[in-house]
Amino acid sequence: MSSNAQWTKPLRTCLQCSIKRDWILNPKSRGFRTSAALKLEASIDTSSPNPDAPPPLGVLNPNIVSSPRLERKLVRTTGQQPIGSRRRRAALQNSKNIPFEQLPYQCFQEARKLLRADREEKLKQIEEQRRRIAKSQAIPAAQHGGEFVKKGRLISMQKYLEKLKILADINDPVIKKRFEDGEGDMNRPIYRFLADQQWRQQRRQILMQRINQMHIVPDVLQHLDPTAEVRLAFGRRNVQPGDFVDSLISETPPRLNVQVFDQGKRYVSIVVVDPDVPNVETDGFDSRCHFLAVNIPISPTSTSVALSGISEGAQVLRPWLPPHAQKGSPYHRMATFIFEHGTKLSLETMEGISKRAQSGLKLRMLIRQFQLKPTGMHLFRTRWDDNMAGVMQRAGIEGANMEFRRKKPEKLPYKKKDGARYR
Repeated sequence: MSSNAQWTKPLRTCLQCSIKRDWILNPKSRGFRTSAALKLEASIDTSSPNPDAPPPLGVLNPNIVSSPRLERKLVRTTGQQPIGSRRRRAALQNSKNIPFEQLPYQCFQEARKLLRADREEKLKQIEEQRRRIAKSQAIPAAQHGGEFVKKGRLISMQKYLEKLKILADINDPVIKKRFEDGEGDMNRPIYRFLADQQWRQQRRQILMQRINQMHIVPDVLQHLDPTAEVRLAFGRRNVQPGDFVDSLISETPPRLNVQVFDQGKRYVSIVVVDPDVPNVETDGFDSRCHFLAVNIPISPTSTSVALSGISEGAQVLRPWLPPHAQKGSPYHRMATFIFEHGTKLSLETMEGISKRAQSGLKLRMLIRQFQLKPTGMHLFRTRWDDNMAGVMQRAGIEGANMEFRRKKPEKLPYKKKDGARYR
């Protein structure tokens, strides 16, 4: 390639990009088409400001920060998390004041017409399915073949109805935009479905990896299949599954965020267990309950549970005991379990669980006796550090001056061999 061609190639590329941009923004230069004109597709009102428009670039706003340094500064100064993906926030910095539904792209607008027609068809199927459910409920159980058969049929029809609700909105770009921006309403099935899929893609896989690596199954439970996302935080610090937490930080009760992905309100119990308590007499390990609370209401929209804000008289059976480990002992696994029991537990059941917690809590017997269902789990670790002695003293826990040391193996008796054989 000649030197002139090398210098003129970038200029030709720049001119081609400018021509394409003028062709998109200028409706007179576009060719024949069957859809409406560009002015009818997206009418931009410059007189009134758009509430969704990004603020100026110099402001630390969660909608437009795109560099890791500014993201950390935003969280540190305001306590807010960036909204959406980093690619989306970078694009909003230079975007024009156009609503998302009125983007001036012919293919985008034509695709939205097809999606609207498909949604109308799904809505008709939803109405038809509701009529079938109402008709099936009015038919006596004897004509269905029994109450059990009728109940199973209604459950199957209700599941198909929920599936149709998801299929009606799964391809809507506005729905996906609101979900990525964190503005989704968890009362709607589509947003619960998208949140469940997002959780299962990465965060649930990391949790299951920690559960298998640290042998929570089968040391604590025989089987665990989490269906609810559990997040744990001490103050502003979000604890990832398997992290080591300093004893000074874990001295205060944490805050949980329990996100369920199916509709309806339910009651759960929260249990925090340490299965790595050394037992010198048996040369093994015992379990110790650090927190126990029952009859806690949660729903897809009510997810935050502060362990320090639960009323002790009605729901807390065992208050928060700071995680602790003696010097020389291996790290302790602090497992937080969420057990679902549908309705409120009776007073007799609560007293039975409280006695179990005082005498040494064994989760397998607790699940089997009181018909509890494990739906969520979180895990962090603690070990001896410089602040552990002070934490144990303030909590009234004995054993801060105790140190575990590994017992040296006894040497085998040495038998002196006859030296004559080596002469």
